[in-house]
Amino acid sequence: MSRVSPVLFDTVVGQDRAVSRLMDAARRPVHAYLFVGPAGSGKRAAARGLAAALLCPDGGCGQCNSCRRALAGTHPDLVTVERTGASLDVDDAREITARAQRRPLESDRQVLLVPDVHLAAKAAPALLKTVEEPPPSTVFILLADDLPAGLATIVSRCVQIPFAAVPPVVVEEWLVARGVASDTAVSVAAASGGNLERARLLADDPGFNDRRQRWRSVPGRLDGTGAMAVIVADDLLGLADGALAPLRDSHAREMAALEEQAEATGARGIPGRKAVEDRHKREERRWRTDDLRMGLSALADAYRDRLVATVEGGSPAGSPGVDAERREAAAHVDAVGRASKALSRNVREDLLLESLMVELSGMLE
Repeated sequence: MSRVSPVLFDTVVGQDRAVSRLMDAARRPVHAYLFVGPAGSGKRAAARGLAAALLCPDGGCGQCNSCRRALAGTHPDLVTVERTGASLDVDDAREITARAQRRPLESDRQVLLVPDVHLAAKAAPALLKTVEEPPPSTVFILLADDLPAGLATIVSRCVQIPFAAVPPVVVEEWLVARGVASDTAVSVAAASGGNLERARLLADDPGFNDRRQRWRSVPGRLDGTGAMAVIVADDLLGLADGALAPLRDSHAREMAALEEQAEATGARGIPGRKAVEDRHKREERRWRTDDLRMGLSALADAYRDRLVATVEGGSPAGSPGVDAERREAAAHVDAVGRASKALSRNVREDLLLESLMVELSGMLE
């Protein structure tokens, strides 16, 4: 068998162990793989790399038309099934089962790529038999951010490939190699949370540093009144809305490329256009939440700086007012941390920020 070309995984950064396992897997494939790791860790790019190797007539040369189309996500035997709602439901599971039974169109096998499997708890029973015993010509690649207990049975039927968040130093090096200034790379890497796609877009976002500074300026803007707390919260929500511009530009470029491909193949419109648009909406929601989380991290840093200043200011603990200042700064950091955790619970963002600003203002009294 031909050697699998490393070029298939060129866009997967900071995941050497996972790539090594996938290159071995391409030579001796099994029926189902489960890639587990946080968003932006490279799971989807790695899945396309593995799919290219499995669909390539030469075992993953990285140069042929089959490899190029698989890496671009346009190979007819690389089938991606995106969820249609907030989770993978039973209807999605039925579609996955139906697609798994189809014969490959060009290659000896087809690869069925299913993202967001961590949201498939309700559909797990319907998916189990298909994932456990797919047709010999079908290989599953399932992607999950984490592994809820409800997926234990499906997990046990797959070969797991773990992906970690990309370390900040690796993100910095990757950005600098792409021509990003070193100081910008440092701040972007810290704000990306190990998500390379987010880092790439933030590095090209002219408003990124301004948003961070606006968040860091919050302590100086709050004056102890509820009216100012609401004004500041509204301003921060507006920043999150403006942060979507780079992602929407990226989505527009993707749609334009898909339209160009459709025209080149004579297709009437973009195949699966609604699924792409739905994915874009989900990505925008996640991007907004991530930007708010980035802002809260910058705000927490601002309060930590105040805490450090009281410690390094030369006044010993027990001095009049010093202990109170330290307790207040620590309480601010704790309040921001609780708000950041709450973002993961799908809360109303406007109410969350208003409540936080009012709480921080109350601490000034």
